[in-house]
Amino acid sequence: MRETTPAAMPPCFDKWCKRFDDCFTTKAQKTGFRHYLGGLLGESERKNLTQMANSSVGVVYNRLHHFLTDAPWSAHQINERRLEVMNKCSQTRISQGFALILDDSGDRKSGNFTSGVGRQYIGEIGKTDNGIVVVTTHLYDGKKAYL
Repeated sequence: MRETTPAAMPPCFDKWCKRFDDCFTTKAQKTGFRHYLGGLLGESERKNLTQMANSSVGVVYNRLHHFLTDAPWSAHQINERRLEVMNKCSQTRISQGFALILDDSGDRKSGNFTSGVGRQYIGEIGKTDNGIVVVTTHLYDGKKAYL
């Protein structure tokens, strides 16, 4: 089932994305950014490239993969812009004196049908095994938590 379409995104989605347009040099990169962000925000249970492409209308796996792995853009520049935009808004501005929380979660997986499965350290079992690991970051400033 294809669930994410450009027309289905709220108007604020394109407004948000336009704040990053000058970080990209080509229209394909701007489109790739929108497709990737739309995939992350979409309702798919899994957030891997295959699922994002399969769950979105007009998204081609190879183009999305190229955007993330080979296209010349700076993740650092995008992150700096994200922080700049967040700090301009009173609802998302980070207060002084915050804690950064890193959390990893791993699950054993057998076989090779799930994307991202490989031999890696899984903290919950305390050893290297075949599995998948997800690392998330959270920021807490005593009032609000940011994921």
